[in-house]
Amino acid sequence: MPTPDAETRRKVLLTPQELHAMLGGPTPPVVIAVQSVNPYTGASSRSGRWIPGAVDAEAYADFAAPAAPELGQRPLPRIEALQAAARRWGITMDRTVVLYDAERAMTAARAWWVLRWAGLADVRVLDGGLDAWVKAGLETTAFAHENRISDVILTPGHMPELDAAAALALASEGVLLDARIRPNYIGGPQEGGDPGRGHIPGALSAPAPDNFTDEGPLTNGATLAEMYRGLGATGERPVGVYCGAGMSAAVTVLALASIGVEAAMYPGSWSQYVTDPDHPVRRGPFP
Repeated sequence: MPTPDAETRRKVLLTPQELHAMLGGPTPPVVIAVQSVNPYTGASSRSGRWIPGAVDAEAYADFAAPAAPELGQRPLPRIEALQAAARRWGITMDRTVVLYDAERAMTAARAWWVLRWAGLADVRVLDGGLDAWVKAGLETTAFAHENRISDVILTPGHMPELDAAAALALASEGVLLDARIRPNYIGGPQEGGDPGRGHIPGALSAPAPDNFTDEGPLTNGATLAEMYRGLGATGERPVGVYCGAGMSAAVTVLALASIGVEAAMYPGSWSQYVTDPDHPVRRGPFP
């Protein structure tokens, strides 16, 4: 397994102090505030405060397409729609993109994965999100910024992906991680119209919230390395991640990238997998 180091982490995560220094540099990054409305509570992430120069994006509109049974609850966005949004945000190929949210990176990680998938090489996440920026005593503004429209061209397919068949095969041939909270992995009573609960046979439970410290940022590299070493996700065998609909899985892919382990993501995840009655499902606490 690669030895975690600060430079590897810095390629995907920035501290508030590092971002602040970059904003004052000769080529400041494009900073994107990933806003969202909690699908369960209806609460908005908007706080009325932005990092200076940040433009607004919507987690569930800009980084996902509408739900479809054959694709899952949050399919990948159409590349044409994502490109139009990226141009509106002022993204160019020669500038770093930094994403943040108000949810410890739970939605910013999805945005990170999608922009990397679309061909942007230097995309990072603010570690700890807006809360970490505020706690560091750094300035905020009361409005979002608007950048000059760019002519960036995006293309899909630049991140490793899994479909249902590949995820099922990886569970026995490599390491497949289930990033949902453990009750959904175990299974149990089905509520309302939610998809049946359980997991892909052979998948290992690795809840995405375990990647974070209580304070908000991702935990340190040595701890993450030990956590994933215990699951066999060291990079010596292929690693894949899925969750409910491709949001939490992106958090785990980000965390693994921060310690130098590449992982493929199953964008359709459980919400797509479970719609096919021929797909095997396992319930209980064991793979």
